[in-house]
Amino acid sequence: MHNLLFIAFLFTLAATAVAVGGQPVKQYKTAVFGGGCFWCMEPPFEQLEGVIEVTAGYSGGDEVNPTYEEVSAGRTSHIESVQVVYDPGKITYRQLLDTFWRYVDPTDAGGQFADRGSHYKTAIFYSDQEEKAIAEQSRDTLAASGIFSRPIVTAIQPVKPFYPAEEYHQDYYKKNVAHYEAYKVGSGRAGFLEKTWQGRPEKPADIPTDQELRARLTQVQYEVTQQDGTEPPFKNPYWDNKKAGIYVDIVSGEPLFSSLDKFDSGTGWPSFTRPLVKENIIEKKEKKFFMVRTEVRSAGGNSHLGHVFDDGPAPTGLRYCINSAALDFIPAEELAAKGYKEFEALFR
Repeated sequence: MHNLLFIAFLFTLAATAVAVGGQPVKQYKTAVFGGGCFWCMEPPFEQLEGVIEVTAGYSGGDEVNPTYEEVSAGRTSHIESVQVVYDPGKITYRQLLDTFWRYVDPTDAGGQFADRGSHYKTAIFYSDQEEKAIAEQSRDTLAASGIFSRPIVTAIQPVKPFYPAEEYHQDYYKKNVAHYEAYKVGSGRAGFLEKTWQGRPEKPADIPTDQELRARLTQVQYEVTQQDGTEPPFKNPYWDNKKAGIYVDIVSGEPLFSSLDKFDSGTGWPSFTRPLVKENIIEKKEKKFFMVRTEVRSAGGNSHLGHVFDDGPAPTGLRYCINSAALDFIPAEELAAKGYKEFEALFR
């Protein structure tokens, strides 16, 4: 009974305020990933700033309290997984996904490296539609990058109860250093990952922490992008900007909108008929103040941008109503110098 209660606690932690050391409650979230051998998936997440705890275990199946013997023998529908408890104020779900992709072979449908069997397959277990959208966008971005020549087969599916593995599996890389290092090499995982990612920067390091954002952004930029705020209409820098160029996320720099799709909506905020790069935009239904609206967020930076409405002009009939504080404007003549050369052709 105590074990079941502990599992239920972990499973619902994503929506629970957790008290730490008698201090005021803090909202932590959880994420569950299947990446083959869970010994190898604990270290990458545990080294990230903002990650509170990583637990090796089993998820994705229907059987209650599975054992390692049952899972490894293929007698359950579970796969080896890790559960990551993290502080969303310090690290985003997208950053966790970036780390996940970097430590698996997402093209292998039969297992991971020398580990064969359905219980070694890769999976991302999402807890809501926002996480699903972010996971699918990150998968599509990876597929378009050309890093992998084969199709990505990692499943993206709803989360199911997570069951912690036996104690001897927890932090195995610390308890049995020599065997763990030999296993990484012998299984083929270490060599594959080194070859695949050699020379490529660690994506999570490119995304600023909350502390860095507070130092870098103005108060209104931070309130809008990180706290879902709204700036005053007509009192923001881009609502009436008519210069040619593109608008990028103030946090991540990912391209979002173009001046070619900008129009005067009369609302006092920058308005666009469509995104410049559709994959960089996430749309999420939002219920606030007795209204249902569609929130717009950036995929990479996870910045709150504004909302989209269906009262816009042709050709789309949409109005992306965006906060200036969430944007940085790159003039057409500066695109190449600032790393956006691929968009120069739009303004010739």
